[in-house]
Amino acid sequence: MQKTCLECGEKIVGREDKKFCSDGCRNAYNNKINKDSTNYMRNINNKLRKNYRILMELNVEGKSKTTKSRLLSKGFDFDFFTNILNTANGNTYYFVYDQGYRLLENDFFMLVKKEH
Repeated sequence: MQKTCLECGEKIVGREDKKFCSDGCRNAYNNKINKDSTNYMRNINNKLRKNYRILMELNVEGKSKTTKSRLLSKGFDFDFFTNILNTANGNTYYFVYDQGYRLLENDFFMLVKKEH
């Protein structure tokens, strides 16, 4: 049975499990598949990435404190996070992937990194 490239339809030569005729076709196919489907999704993902970079920059040690004004000055957007963790003792942490934060008193924030 002759296999054809998933991207361009050309004949595939080589290993039995090969799906693409070249690295270029493999890259083009995966870029199309992984492309954000709408501007809305792309904009949200960009905001999440920005928030993540800011938290990583301010939380090098894995646990630290910062102020709301410092987060805002770097462009942090509190409306965008990936999940919320409510602890048994009543604390609420907001996470952007593995980087989290929780509001303390006087507009201070505790920054934490979730261990994998």
